[in-house]
Amino acid sequence: MNKIALLSLQIVFGVVLVFLIILQGKGAGLSSGAFGNFFSTYSTKRGVEKIVFQLTIVVAVLFFLSSIAQLILG
Repeated sequence: MNKIALLSLQIVFGVVLVFLIILQGKGAGLSSGAFGNFFSTYSTKRGVEKIVFQLTIVVAVLFFLSSIAQLILG
């Protein structure tokens, strides 16, 4: 695989990863981040939320692997 294609893949994985992480940020407003969310409770991920979470992990691993490949191929 040539370096341009690998770099392009890295850019795509990076953009998708940022998008997926932003998608998961529901309920993370200023008040919950700065002062803590007193009324938050633990809940399991279901449906689309679970799929987005798992997809984020997959894309993060692919981004990591493409970064290692870019480092090796130099």
